[in-house]
Amino acid sequence: MVGRISLLRRFSSICIPPAVWQEVVEQGGSRPGAAEIRDARESGWLRVVEPSDKALVRLLKQELHAGEAESIALALEVRPDVLLLDETEARRVAGLYGLPVTGIIGLLIQAKRDGLVSSLAEEMDRLREQGGFWIQDALYRRVLEAERDE
Repeated sequence: MVGRISLLRRFSSICIPPAVWQEVVEQGGSRPGAAEIRDARESGWLRVVEPSDKALVRLLKQELHAGEAESIALALEVRPDVLLLDETEARRVAGLYGLPVTGIIGLLIQAKRDGLVSSLAEEMDRLREQGGFWIQDALYRRVLEAERDE
């Protein structure tokens, strides 16, 4: 969410597991969003929480990246309103556990409905160009068509 972490403030609390913190902030360095995540943690509205079920994390890591595995394990413990996942396989696995999932595009669509962003095209273009985020062309077109229909 390049320059848009503030969109997550609609949730009362945000938790990320250590693997996500490490990937985005520690390994991300100057990557878009890294400084925003660090600032969010320092201000106290984002917390880094380690999942306690290490066996589940190991099991999930057989199919998923560490951040996705820890995110799903942590979500099963804290039962969030929504789990933010973008990778198809991670979303499928989270669905098997009955976890409510959305992705960055889903958050942007909701932000547009709430009047927090003016253009989904601009937001998705920013994700692609500045964040290196891959958005399937068919999804990109569907989102814009849905925006026009509203």
